[in-house]
Amino acid sequence: MKKKEGMRLNARKGQLTYKKLSGFFIPLGFSASLTSITHVIINGTLSRGENAAFIIACYAVAFALFGIIERPIIVFRQTCSALVKDVRSFKVLSLFMVVPMVIIIVFSLIMAFSSLGDWVYMNLFNADANMVDTISDTFAIILFVIIFSGIRGLYQGVIINNLETKWLTIMVVIRLIIMFLVAYLFVYFDYITSLSGAILFLVGMFIECAISVWKGHGILKFSFPEKETNLKKGEIAKFYLPLVFYFVIQTILVPIIYVFLAKTHNIEMGIASFALAFSITQMLLSFFMYTHQLVLQMYEVNKQKVIRFIIFLSLLPTLALVILCYTPVGMWFMGEVMGADEELAMTTIVVMKFFIIKTLVFPWVDFLNGYLMLHRKTKRMAVAQIVNLVTVIVTVSMLVTFFPSWNGVNGSIAASLGELVALVIVLSIVMRMSARNKSPLRETS
Repeated sequence: MKKKEGMRLNARKGQLTYKKLSGFFIPLGFSASLTSITHVIINGTLSRGENAAFIIACYAVAFALFGIIERPIIVFRQTCSALVKDVRSFKVLSLFMVVPMVIIIVFSLIMAFSSLGDWVYMNLFNADANMVDTISDTFAIILFVIIFSGIRGLYQGVIINNLETKWLTIMVVIRLIIMFLVAYLFVYFDYITSLSGAILFLVGMFIECAISVWKGHGILKFSFPEKETNLKKGEIAKFYLPLVFYFVIQTILVPIIYVFLAKTHNIEMGIASFALAFSITQMLLSFFMYTHQLVLQMYEVNKQKVIRFIIFLSLLPTLALVILCYTPVGMWFMGEVMGADEELAMTTIVVMKFFIIKTLVFPWVDFLNGYLMLHRKTKRMAVAQIVNLVTVIVTVSMLVTFFPSWNGVNGSIAASLGELVALVIVLSIVMRMSARNKSPLRETS
């Protein structure tokens, strides 16, 4: 098996150039960034409704719940790209996915059609009683998005594994075009409710899923060997479960920060400035959410070139944020693009300055996480994320206690410090692994 894997690496290597690295990574980055436009289309459509505030609020609660329960499904993209090497291992992983998919669907049905869902909407998401029925109906539609999301992720893992990343950008562009056309029809026929947002989301995910299955199936049929590895369900579980835990913790970090920011002097300004600064930071970082895939697919081909490429990439989001924070572009962007008034704009820019640390650190955390995925050590990723969570909680609690007047800055300091500590933990883990394997990160192949 090692001999065959070596042959595949050599075939993949050819002459690995920075052009090839860019050709692999840039479409991934564009697909991640373009996906965020999905929610711009949906919210832009819902805002044209007769009772826009109610419609958007109901959809937002349903989508927030979806964002949490989708995590165990969406990580099958990483799981597939890391573990699937042939048709047989793809079939094993597909069967493995059925179990978490069924569990999540059953849970979602309970949430949509029982009083448990009503209780969750009102007590955990602070929804009004008159919103409950609409939220339940909206969530019942979004439930189907989870199914298509899982299938999409599985086949996109195959596409990424075969280095056909341009297809991820192509399918997202097609998805957005069709969503825009459907949104136009909703507005034209004056049918704008929370259900319209859910239907738009479902249509977009179905389109992307269909293209992923079509392209991924073709790759499996013509480019993947029938049987090269002997992947076991136990191996999948050891890789998959810590990865789910990692992303669940990542999901709850920001809501926890909001809880503590409610104790600052100016609650509204603190939460609003942090929310805006965080959304802008995440928008800049969205292009780099797939850094781990460079490691999974290219690191063993040419380590030195991959690391040099990451060094260059890691500076781009920081450079963009520095421009927003320290030049007149920032105030223009906050006012014209984000629609913030002068006070909120100035406060948000101060909060963003502390997120510069996060933009420097995040690409390297994702890069090192890719190294751990490559060696199937996702448990250690989870450990670093737990330390991140603890650091954030301790830091933000101390800051709001002693410096409540700092408002949203407390959140950005805590989030950036947590990311920095996670980097130190992951880096120390990787360095120990490299030393043990006598394969330092700076070694070239």
